[in-house]
Amino acid sequence: MNRKNIVSKLDYFLGEDIGSGDVTSSFTPDKKVIACIKSNSQGVIAGVDEVSRIFRGEKIKCRFHVKDGDRVSKGQVIASVEGRARDILPVERTVLNILSRMSGVATLTRKYVDVVSKVNKRTRIAATRKTVPGFRFFDKKAVVVGGGVTHRMGLYDLILIKDNHLMVFGGDISSAISLAKRKYPKIKLEVEVDTVDGAVVAAKAGADMVLLDNMTPSNVKKTIGELTMHGLRRRVLVEASGGINLSNVRKYAKVGVDWISLGELTRAAVGLDYGMDFMKVL
Repeated sequence: MNRKNIVSKLDYFLGEDIGSGDVTSSFTPDKKVIACIKSNSQGVIAGVDEVSRIFRGEKIKCRFHVKDGDRVSKGQVIASVEGRARDILPVERTVLNILSRMSGVATLTRKYVDVVSKVNKRTRIAATRKTVPGFRFFDKKAVVVGGGVTHRMGLYDLILIKDNHLMVFGGDISSAISLAKRKYPKIKLEVEVDTVDGAVVAAKAGADMVLLDNMTPSNVKKTIGELTMHGLRRRVLVEASGGINLSNVRKYAKVGVDWISLGELTRAAVGLDYGMDFMKVL
């Protein structure tokens, strides 16, 4: 997303809360204040750039003492803020919400990355499209901050032929891939399969990636073995998805998948708790 669109999104988030105006802050004494943003929980911070942009746009001075990707602890002061109370109060909740959401996603991603990296440093943790509407860019960025990869940003930057697509094609994986490659020869192509044979067919037909949906670690291992036996393993990226969580993710990494995609990263992340306190009235 380009800078103009990012600024437009952030302005929308502010407008959603402020609306026609912050009626409470409108009669608050017009004085300058010094404030701090404090972390009330521990995790990985994300959203520093976005919050800094908001403060700059509102002519509020802000100095972060941490950067995206840093670990923060409970009680840690992460930023110092200075400006008119009437300017700070209307944006307070929005900036804290952005920090909370993005940090929660980054923190959960880092947990998965830390677990997987201990058994297979080549396996990457990937996000999905299960994001909050209107917040996808920021959710995906938070995944990257946490050490993961974005996968695809939307329906436009990767062809992913899923089970419902294949049903319309009568289950013919090869025909679906052939048509896709003729129409979009420069776009990477992935096929979702749930059997070993399906993965082999997709790889032979020219898929760049195969998504092994809801397969057990043993079946994933068998699939990778079949791809290797047919001389196809180096031609395709193997992704596992479905039914994967923190308790079993290392099993998938051990069998040699390239990517593990998790809707949980953006669907179930618990936001980190941040607060802003006015420290001094000038």
